[in-house]
Amino acid sequence: MTDPEFDLLDELYFVTPFRTLLEKTGLPVAELREQLRSLLEQGLIRSYWPDPDTELAYEPTSYGAIATDASFLASKEGLLRHNTR
Repeated sequence: MTDPEFDLLDELYFVTPFRTLLEKTGLPVAELREQLRSLLEQGLIRSYWPDPDTELAYEPTSYGAIATDASFLASKEGLLRHNTR
């Protein structure tokens, strides 16, 4: 797990919108989008869209279109890896 991925997981103990992550991390939009993509591919986070209660399965082909409108939450595996680092 990279340092940026660890820092993102630190923010994802609760469902958090992309825009809030952008403000808290200070990462450029493209970099934040790619870090989140990496965490999704590893199964360490889950995405929610169009509201914080509707989980959206990760689809590589549509992720880019909804990433900035989605919210994210650490998965159980993500929390375990974050807490054992």
